[in-house]
Amino acid sequence: MGILAGLGADTYDRVYDDRQLLRRAAAYFVPRRRRVLAIIGLVLLFAAIGALIPIVISAGVDALRLADDSALIAVIVALGAIAVIDYFIYALRRRLTARMIADIIGALRQDAFNAAVERDLSFYDDNKTGKVVSRITSDTQELSQIIQISLDIVSQVFEFTLIFIALLNREWRLTLMVLATMPVVIGAAIMFRQLARAATRRGSRSLAVVNDNIQESVSGITVAKNFRQEAMIYDDFSKVNQQSYNVNIRRGFVFAIIFPTMNALSGFVIALVVYFGGQFSIEGAIAAGSWFLFIQGIDRFWFPVINISSFWSQLQQGMSAMERIFALVDAENTVTQTDSLKPPAWIEGEIRFENVTFAYAKGGNVLEDFSLRIAPGESVAIVGHTGAGKSSLTKLITRFYEFQKGRVLVDGQDIRTFDLAAYRARLGIVPQQPFLFSGTVKDNIRYARPDATDAQIMKIASSIGGGEWIETLPDGLDTDVGERGARLSMGQRQLVALLRVLVQRPAVFILDEATASIDPFTEMQIQDAIDLILKQSTSILVAHRLSTVRSADRIIVLQNGAIIEEGNHDMLMGRGGHYAELYNTYFRHQSLSYIENARELFAATTPG
Repeated sequence: MGILAGLGADTYDRVYDDRQLLRRAAAYFVPRRRRVLAIIGLVLLFAAIGALIPIVISAGVDALRLADDSALIAVIVALGAIAVIDYFIYALRRRLTARMIADIIGALRQDAFNAAVERDLSFYDDNKTGKVVSRITSDTQELSQIIQISLDIVSQVFEFTLIFIALLNREWRLTLMVLATMPVVIGAAIMFRQLARAATRRGSRSLAVVNDNIQESVSGITVAKNFRQEAMIYDDFSKVNQQSYNVNIRRGFVFAIIFPTMNALSGFVIALVVYFGGQFSIEGAIAAGSWFLFIQGIDRFWFPVINISSFWSQLQQGMSAMERIFALVDAENTVTQTDSLKPPAWIEGEIRFENVTFAYAKGGNVLEDFSLRIAPGESVAIVGHTGAGKSSLTKLITRFYEFQKGRVLVDGQDIRTFDLAAYRARLGIVPQQPFLFSGTVKDNIRYARPDATDAQIMKIASSIGGGEWIETLPDGLDTDVGERGARLSMGQRQLVALLRVLVQRPAVFILDEATASIDPFTEMQIQDAIDLILKQSTSILVAHRLSTVRSADRIIVLQNGAIIEEGNHDMLMGRGGHYAELYNTYFRHQSLSYIENARELFAATTPG
């Protein structure tokens, strides 16, 4: 694996200039302006005290030279008071800053998470979830550092200004000598800017690759153990971890040369001040206290400049993190609504495809000039070989993907005119791989209707097979399903997903049936649940079970995105066409007659 493998920009990444990023970031400070102003006030006060310290010490040096004991005592008392005030101001500032940063990062993380939730399914076809998670977690955390650094820089720049005024007032020649070196410092800072931004961008991307690898490996650990491939996933992680290590070494090298370079420039200027200031002091051109002020002040004068340059790397890291966060927030969906009409509280459920053409982002058309009408309350089973376009139909009805041509109508209304959230609330969807959230069976059934009572949940759950399936659960409906439903069988997960739809009572039911084999008892329970839903909804069933196909009012046979046959089971079998071929390939072994014949054949061929 190459050093920079996987470190390219994601499909939705974009480049922002610094002004755009800072303007976007500033919007998060506006609602907290009072706290921000209080913090800035404390920052400026802290900087003023810092600038005052070398001035007071300079007065103490003059007091020592003049043997003025009372002035010396006053200087000592003043330094003690400054230390106490400095401590309390710093503590209060840190406390307010920590609260403000927590609020801002929380708001930014919430916006980033909301953006991730709002993205279309096509977005996740092209972008790995682990990298998206990295932006929401790691990159938002980077921003907290940039806020703290920015406050430190404001404090140091203000201190720099105050010290500059004090130095200029004491000795303008030495001050101008210091200023003459500023172009060199600014030039060095500009040179490091581009290097630091590029290095931090690659560092963030390498971390995202590591996070994505960890998430994928942990999610697929069962498969890895089944195939005894623990060593392989460890090797994959080692590669991306080594890649991240190499990238961060390079980034560290870029950052490591910033501070020494600026320190060397500072040492050169201090040497000039010591030499020429000493000459001026010997000649009596300036007082010893003023010279000492310059030696002490030059360090504080240069400290903000050095810090700004050394913090530049972290500043660029924060800017790069903001760039990645706002890119996620600004990513555009491919599914677009032309209006935001609220569908009626109850829709009849007539669905029409009119000359629809659809293609995924990559590859040719899945559907082309496709037309179909599903009557209100009708149940339609869609069958066909893999790649025929079965699941694509359901994804278009649910608006998970955008079609390129034609119209899809529900009750005569173009679905692109509906408010998306309100429209989907009328749909009941069961995907091929049912996803259960951590919690109890009851919690997962209630997911679509949080206001459903325990009694309602129990009534609906008991309506399936007399509630016998509940007795198979260790703690009934209070059984913990585990992560992604891992503690339940595949059949139980499907049943819970169907009950989730039953509680919702949708006008349109969409089932992309799982292909996994399940035991006859669970299949019977699942079919009971499907039959209950079919009685109250217009239904589109991507069917893989014979029982589901036969329960439909009409069977649609797809091939290469086109309808080649339609009718009920007996009619299509009588034609001996494509459906009959599918039946003999996929469904025949599920029929009762086939099972009985197999049993008889087995009994006849078994000795004894």
